[in-house]
Amino acid sequence: MQAEIITIGDELLIGQVIDSNSAYIAKQLNKIGISVYQITSVQDDKSHILKTLKDAESHVDIVIITGGLGPTKDDITKKTIAEYFNDNLVPDDTVLKNIKALWKQYNRQKLLQVNKDQALVPSKAKVLMNALGTAPGMWLEKENKTFISLPGVPYEMQALVSQQVIPKLKDKYHRPFILHKTLLVYGLGESTLANRIESWEDALPSHIKLAYLPNLGKMRLRLSAKGYEVDKVKEDVDIQIKKLLPFIKKEFFGFEDEEGNEEAVIAKQLTNLGKSLAIAESCTGGRLAQLFTSIAGASQYLKGGVITYSTQSKIDVLGVSEQLIHEHSVVSAPVAEAMARNVLQLYKSDYAIATTGNAGPTKGDSEVDIGTVFIAIATQNKVYSKSFNFGNHRAKVIGKAVSKALEMLQKEIFKN
Repeated sequence: MQAEIITIGDELLIGQVIDSNSAYIAKQLNKIGISVYQITSVQDDKSHILKTLKDAESHVDIVIITGGLGPTKDDITKKTIAEYFNDNLVPDDTVLKNIKALWKQYNRQKLLQVNKDQALVPSKAKVLMNALGTAPGMWLEKENKTFISLPGVPYEMQALVSQQVIPKLKDKYHRPFILHKTLLVYGLGESTLANRIESWEDALPSHIKLAYLPNLGKMRLRLSAKGYEVDKVKEDVDIQIKKLLPFIKKEFFGFEDEEGNEEAVIAKQLTNLGKSLAIAESCTGGRLAQLFTSIAGASQYLKGGVITYSTQSKIDVLGVSEQLIHEHSVVSAPVAEAMARNVLQLYKSDYAIATTGNAGPTKGDSEVDIGTVFIAIATQNKVYSKSFNFGNHRAKVIGKAVSKALEMLQKEIFKN
């Protein structure tokens, strides 16, 4: 069972908009046993869209299209799909009623004819009502192939996928079970790790695939298996993991959460423990806080955070001693620990993490080497820090600092 995702829009091809829709759709399809054969981005051009639809129909069972359903002239997806199906557009009264209701509730401007025309749909299509926007989703079938057209606005698309598309696909198709199990490994480069586990990898059964997913400061090893016997698939993967672990026992840190990376694992553990977190950032510039606040329900465990980027702000906001900074430098273990301890007290939290470093390209207020970062953890009973040098590339330094901070925080929280 395979699908192709087609995203439409010139803005995707010039890099103005990042295609997050495909990632979301692919993940949801994978959860129900539908593999994504290909993801294609095409321009707002009728001939290009028609050719892409024809190519997709020849090699997959399901085609999901996003984008190009707006009210303006460059939004040609609906008309092009109608042409592909030798169909014509007809008004749908339910869609028009939805458009008028949304307009009345949220828009003070006059409802124009171009907005009303969004209620036009191919006569062969089953309408997927979009409660969050004016462009409806559309479901069409042709010779046992399913075509689904969705609006490109991410939150509208996501609601339609979760509430309508996935349930309909589950009802229509008999699907295999797909399992991914991802191990988190720290402290080994990709080539070193591959060399170490070569014999194990060579012995993997053909229905289990291994992928190396390197990131700054860490490696993810993903085992993937597919089959119609759920228990057998799970058992086979578990057997291979047991064989793998002796090769990486010192560097293995745990399993990646199904719904996210380390921040999601940390969030879940903090919630389970009923504990709280506070964050003080300098060189990471709010990246840690952003990761946690992007997870729904973060207010249950995240008390707050501060970005004390300048030296003076560490003194004024966090109360770090000016004398301490003078004696040890603003990029130092004592300052990182003071930041963590003080933000813990400021927010009355159970855990705190702090970062201070020199990401470059110049040295700034500290004479330490570019790439030097200190990360500190504080609890109600202790505070400690570690020093690192992450090289001389600014983006890499910041990315590695974030990854290492999450690693340290996860280790500390999972002691409980």
